Amino acid sequence: MSMLKLSWKYLLAKPWNTALNILLLALGLSIITVLILIQDQFENKMNKDAAGIDLVIGAKGSPLQLVLSSVYHIDFPTGNIPLDEAKAISRNRLIKNTIPLGLGDNYQGFRIVGTNHDYLDLYGVTFSDGEAWNRAFDVVLGSEVAEKSGFEVGDVFVGSHGIEAASHEHDEHPYKVVGILAPSDNIVDQLILTSIESVWYAHDEEHDHDKMEKGIAKSGFPETEAGEERELTTLLVQYRNPIAAVQLPRLVNSRSSLQAASPSFEISRLFELLGVGISLVQGLALIIVLIAGLGIFIALYNSLKERKYDLAVMRAIGASKEQLFILIILEGILLTFLGALAGLLIGHLFLYILVTMNEQGALSGLRADVFLNQEWWILAYALAVGILASLIPAWNAYRTDIANQLTK
Repeated sequence: MSMLKLSWKYLLAKPWNTALNILLLALGLSIITVLILIQDQFENKMNKDAAGIDLVIGAKGSPLQLVLSSVYHIDFPTGNIPLDEAKAISRNRLIKNTIPLGLGDNYQGFRIVGTNHDYLDLYGVTFSDGEAWNRAFDVVLGSEVAEKSGFEVGDVFVGSHGIEAASHEHDEHPYKVVGILAPSDNIVDQLILTSIESVWYAHDEEHDHDKMEKGIAKSGFPETEAGEERELTTLLVQYRNPIAAVQLPRLVNSRSSLQAASPSFEISRLFELLGVGISLVQGLALIIVLIAGLGIFIALYNSLKERKYDLAVMRAIGASKEQLFILIILEGILLTFLGALAGLLIGHLFLYILVTMNEQGALSGLRADVFLNQEWWILAYALAVGILASLIPAWNAYRTDIANQLTK
């Protein structure tokens, strides 16, 4: 313990140099920490949100955009598709079930999603209060929406056109909260769910109140009157058998005006594209850590030159060569240990700030208070850098010539 205290006293003797080395090391390690946290949680979140969805069918456009807008609700839809054509596709023998979605409105940035009760079953949600919608303009709030809006069952609000906040309000058709979902740690927490009919009626130029009083479709597709042309945004598809994964996307893309996109394929491609950027940033962070290690080496080496007389005196009063060696090694370990702790703390704090600033974006739902096993490797890596950086100065201290130093 006395050797540790002595090492700490030597570091405190030059506080600015010590602080600079700790800060430089912490900067590199914080970048690595943030990347590890985001990559691990983001990938798990994306896979969880897409669980049970084999295919997304929508309007022609970017397949990735179609998946992001329909499954993760973080992009603009590619357009709408005719209801009749959607029904025809759903009757294909390769399809087990389809869940229609109608997008296009929001409340303060939270997306209003028209769908049926199958969407609730898809994510296995539970209610903390109320029940599912049974009439037009009844809505169910995700847990985050309810928490941030302060709405309770029975409250009424007005939605806005578009999927971004500060757009035109549909003040003719207020929504009524009939249910609030319990936290489920998936995309449903950030959505306002209602019937497809609600989305249709909110955009109708003529308001037929008799039609609005009719029942809604709790599963399958909504019913329409003869000659009435309606549209959906997308269909979420579940395969009947593995053969569908090969045949159905090709069939939809080649024989209809619609587009089919596989969430698993598109997200894998997205991770592949992001992986290049993540690798570059990780490489930059490793370079910063190596520079920090070089800085620790220079600091210890220069400090050793100034302390040769002190080390000689320590040898004269009974300190062994091994103790001097350990003394310098401990200084390197202390520097890197403090730098690693600071780096981990800064990394988690930075992620918390990112999530706070993107409450409704792609990073929403990520947690900064999670400690991953990979972070132990960051700490071990930092300590290894400290030991390597202090080896040469420690060896020079080990070889200190008592007589020569005391004579000088």
